[in-house]
Amino acid sequence: MSGRPRRVVSLVPSLTEAVAVTAPGLLVGVTDWCTHPAGLTAERIGGTKNPDIAAITALRPDLVVANEEENRPSDLDALRAAGPEVLVTEVRTLPQAFDELERVLVTGCGLARPRWLDEAEAAWAAPPAAPAPCSAVVPIWRRPWMVLGRDTFAGDLLARLGVRNVYAEHPERYPRVPVEELNASGADLVVLPDEPYRFTASDGPEAFPALPAVLVDGRHLTWYGPSLAEAAGALRTALRR
Repeated sequence: MSGRPRRVVSLVPSLTEAVAVTAPGLLVGVTDWCTHPAGLTAERIGGTKNPDIAAITALRPDLVVANEEENRPSDLDALRAAGPEVLVTEVRTLPQAFDELERVLVTGCGLARPRWLDEAEAAWAAPPAAPAPCSAVVPIWRRPWMVLGRDTFAGDLLARLGVRNVYAEHPERYPRVPVEELNASGADLVVLPDEPYRFTASDGPEAFPALPAVLVDGRHLTWYGPSLAEAAGALRTALRR
């Protein structure tokens, strides 16, 4: 690696925040869905599923950071063929998130390990008292209803907080499940994040008349980056309500 700063394009909102908070100005391109941190000035290069390959190539990035779930293999292959290094992450558990964040920032971007990453690991390593163990269904979409299934990062976070995902053993990672089945699942509560579907107090809880509904910040539940330092406390607070 040369001594000059690397030019980085991020195709993942979580990784955009991680890079931008650690080294402002390193990013030259980000997706339309990259909302954090506020004030991003990098070029917008389309969505996570439909990035503008020509626009990314024109930015002359040294590195493109991506994720095996959020980005399409065909787009990543096209970017590799155009020349830049493409670093693809896999994040399905909290330990994986910490390892991949270090790989992106230190190995990929050539940065020093940031303090916020140490703080995030500490926040999850020595948690305060968790809510009483319970089971939950966790919708991520409606029309049709989709929920967290097996092997997901959000499910791993909830499990560490004492919340068992009813569909954690489902053969699919994001199964479509009729709302009638969700209501009859035997869950103790329903957890409703505000992304990818924006569940609100008036859009979601009414579909589960017999279940307590817990609205949570989707960034705390699904993002792996600087938000992890505050996510443990914020999710515990929400789940105690």
